[in-house]
This record gives sequence, structure tokens and C-alpha cells, in this order.
Amino acid sequence: MNVYEGSLVATGLRFAVVVARFNSLVTEQLLAGAVDALRRHGADEAAIDVYRCPGTFELPALLKRAAASGRYDGVLALGAVIRGGTPHFEYVAAEATKGVGVVSLEAGCAIAMGILTCDTMEQALERAGVKAGNKGAEAAVAAIEQANVFKAAAGAVRPGKRSE
Repeated sequence: MNVYEGSLVATGLRFAVVVARFNSLVTEQLLAGAVDALRRHGADEAAIDVYRCPGTFELPALLKRAAASGRYDGVLALGAVIRGGTPHFEYVAAEATKGVGVVSLEAGCAIAMGILTCDTMEQALERAGVKAGNKGAEAAVAAIEQANVFKAAAGAVRPGKRSE
């Protein structure tokens, strides 16, 4: 049996972090958590690029361009959609998450989603590091693991075949 898993070592890997400016009280905490996790797992700070977009709805388009550049082993999407009194929340949350999913299937690198969809600002802040961990850091760790398993899959040799 051959099992391929990604390690949690980011040494030598390059990452892009795409972060929404809207709800910046939350997204800046997600960004800080993501960058801290990447660095703690061995990523060089010079190997981390941050791209900012206006809001969470705009994340997938910029995420796609960063991933398509071929410069990164992993690209993270960080944003926060907080429910209001109109259906706007449902539209933005659905389209942003669907867009990240589409990018992840088409990208040649690891894609990780750290988009919060919360009912209240308090819930969002809890998930951005106050009480419930930091979902930006969790997305960074997922990107590291996925990038490494992608490398393993790309270099995998079918059983019974020798690598040259």
C-alpha cells in the first residue's frame, strides 16, 4: 500500500494570501494568524505575498489570478461575511465560497479557504483569534499540507514502476 500525505513543513514553499479589506477588523486578524502560522511552519517571510481586494465577493477573481501566475505552492483566501438585515449575506457568502471551490479545482497549486460566514461580528471575532482559534492560521496550515501532498502526488511513481 502506498500512502501519500502532506507534511506541515513550509520551508522552501511560496504562498500568496488574498485578503478582503471589507470587515477589516476581522480580516486583519485572519491575515495575522495566517502569516504567523506560515512562518512558524518554516516559510520565509520573503516567500509570502499579500494581495488585498475590496471585499469577499471579489476574492475568487484575484485568487484565480494569483494561483494562475504559477509563482505559488499555495494560495489562501481570507474574508468575512457577516449577516445583516437583507439577503445580501446569502448571495455574497454563496458566490465567494463557490468561487473559491471552482478556483481550487482548476488551480495548479493548493488553495485554502479562510472565509468566515457568521451571524454576528462577535462570532467573526471569536473565529479570528479571540476565543475559537484563528481560521486564518487554520487555512495556512491546510495550504501547507495540501501543497506538500500535491508535490508528493506529482512525484509519485505508480507501483511496479521505477523512477528514472
